[in-house]
Amino acid sequence: MEQEKEKAILVGANIDLQGNFLKLMDELENLANACEIEVVGRETQNLIEINNSLYIGKGKAEEIAQKVGALGIDMVIFNNELSGKQMRNLSKIINCEILDRTALILEIFSRRARTKEAKLQVEVARLEYMMPRLVGMHTSLGRQGGGSGFFNKGSGEKKIELDRRRIEDKLTDLRRELEELSKDRETQRKKREESDIPLVSLVGYTNAGKSTLMNYMVDRFVKDKEKRVFEEDMLFATLETSVRKIELEDNRKFLLSDTVGFISELPHDLVKAFRSTLEEIKNADLLLEVIDYSDPDFAEHIKVTKETLEKIGASDIPIIYVYNKSEFMLDKLPLVDEDEIYLSIKEKRGMNELIDMIIDKIFSNYKICKMLIPFSEGSIVAYLNEHANVMETDYDERGTILKVECTDAQYNKYKEYVIEE
Repeated sequence: MEQEKEKAILVGANIDLQGNFLKLMDELENLANACEIEVVGRETQNLIEINNSLYIGKGKAEEIAQKVGALGIDMVIFNNELSGKQMRNLSKIINCEILDRTALILEIFSRRARTKEAKLQVEVARLEYMMPRLVGMHTSLGRQGGGSGFFNKGSGEKKIELDRRRIEDKLTDLRRELEELSKDRETQRKKREESDIPLVSLVGYTNAGKSTLMNYMVDRFVKDKEKRVFEEDMLFATLETSVRKIELEDNRKFLLSDTVGFISELPHDLVKAFRSTLEEIKNADLLLEVIDYSDPDFAEHIKVTKETLEKIGASDIPIIYVYNKSEFMLDKLPLVDEDEIYLSIKEKRGMNELIDMIIDKIFSNYKICKMLIPFSEGSIVAYLNEHANVMETDYDERGTILKVECTDAQYNKYKEYVIEE
């Protein structure tokens, strides 16, 4: 039998009539849906400022409490992050589980984490979120009697009644494990840098099509189904950083990485916990910002992505803006305008043009030269044929003459054989 979904009411305070308030509430409902929660109603209130004690007015809280009792609601989800004091006071009035936007996102991350590192990062964020809210959480979830409260489902420590010392000890252990994994990541990063292969990173709002683009590139250039990444039409389908080597037809190579998507008001604890993962982006030579052009809020999504890149110190890396799902908005595709391309990844329209744009950006500093390789150095010819773009091959009595397009490192390594630049 299909398990009955938990029912929730969404609550939002519209401070100073902010322009994107309704969109944020829609996004909150999408987050709830991603947790398989059935949203049965919304309650909103226009306020000049947040109520420090209850987030909303006391009258509104009592009104919500009546609806909770009448409709058999399992939880009330607030659009902003609640303090421990607000949780405690709200739970005295509203007789059900109290969650906020951050708790909901943490729950999604907890469910989607697959690798050891992602699970550790989510657990660190979860415990850091809980620390200042222990008292409020005890009151809110105490009535559940071991019920279905989200934080009772988390990995690691199962009971919400954790004292601060136990949480701090647990955090110390988790951070130590993450530090070890971070060292491994740093070693891998240095190896990549030594290989002199450019790194291209996919960034953008969650569910814009980054993993779809990654899988297109894998299918076309890698031809190994096991290298495909998880792809689903859902928020935060990808949490882990996946790196794939893309080998083009002319022997030029680059690394393509896919990582967690961004979202409005991404919780600070999550940004902090995922910093080592997100910092992969900082090492990129080029960013592909994938944008869902069919979403009416795409401009806001670009803004959120820009702000997140600034937070992690990656705002000065060259960007190609990839306007995906453009088939719903434009008749003629692709459309290329300087650093922007309007295309459809799903329909594979505009992909050749995107690859050309990537090549122009990351291989612009490649050198084209002629080398004369003595016949006795056949291994060098074999290396260049495998790792560089050999454009012409000729022979004379002295050896093999290659017209080759190569990296600075390859040029410097075999500079003694260069006869023409």
